[in-house]
Amino acid sequence: YQSKKVWTEHEKELSEIKSSELAIDSLGNFPFPIGSVSDYEKIFNENQIAELTKIIADYEQKTTREIAIVSINSIEPYENINDYSTDLANEWGIGKPETDNGLLILFSKNLREIRISTGLGTEQKLTDEICKNVIDKTIIPEFKNGEYYSGIESGLYELIKLWK
Repeated sequence: YQSKKVWTEHEKELSEIKSSELAIDSLGNFPFPIGSVSDYEKIFNENQIAELTKIIADYEQKTTREIAIVSINSIEPYENINDYSTDLANEWGIGKPETDNGLLILFSKNLREIRISTGLGTEQKLTDEICKNVIDKTIIPEFKNGEYYSGIESGLYELIKLWK
């Protein structure tokens, strides 16, 4: 997806700081999106990021639906990942404005938390219950085995399959 926000040089520089230490910059903004996959925790290797990006790009080209995958070390100053995830998706502009067809998979290995946030247009097909089932039955079992890429890739494919 292409971020709708116009980023200042200051925001870009802050996002390029050692990303494992950065969740929100000193201005209270979210980090600059790296791409469809913004791996701030450095969990994935380059090939894995490229593969996830290709899956997302191919799907977006066919459907115009936008997906972002984000790993983050901290959600401070937020107290819960749900609010952080919703605000991040809105700040980055994930999804087309006219259809609100975005989806964000946000997770933190460090915090041991994951959240799938959907735009209102997406939520008609991918309800909170469906997203929770994908997390619980597809992603978490892989995470428990330390297989973060496999969990995210399998979860991504499952969400795409269910997003009819």
